[in-house]
Amino acid sequence: QVQLVESGGGFVQAGNSLRLSCAASGRSFANNGMGWFRQVPGKEREFVAGISWNGDDTMYADSVKGRFTISRDNAKNTVYLQMNSLKPGDTAVYRCAATSVSGVLIQAWQYDDWGRGTQVTVSS
Repeated sequence: QVQLVESGGGFVQAGNSLRLSCAASGRSFANNGMGWFRQVPGKEREFVAGISWNGDDTMYADSVKGRFTISRDNAKNTVYLQMNSLKPGDTAVYRCAATSVSGVLIQAWQYDDWGRGTQVTVSS
């Protein structure tokens, strides 16, 4: 059974950093594009960052560009999201997802496998 498990969330003050991890099990995702999304109750799921199968291509939402960095370690079947200069507006449940293609995708419906998420709360 395919599983994506996120970790690294928490409660931090604005300006601080967090590093999220997404560990995959059940099969290798080394050939798949991966992404991070976030969701706040009552709002649509929002694309945060995406990365191609080999890490050569990345994309970011404008709201996080320059502050967040997505990376991956295919040997560990793990994707990371380094979040710096956090703002209260970054508060959300962060979920990682895997596509069936090798490139970067930005629409939630294009992703096939999802983790359950990790809560990030940023206080002012």
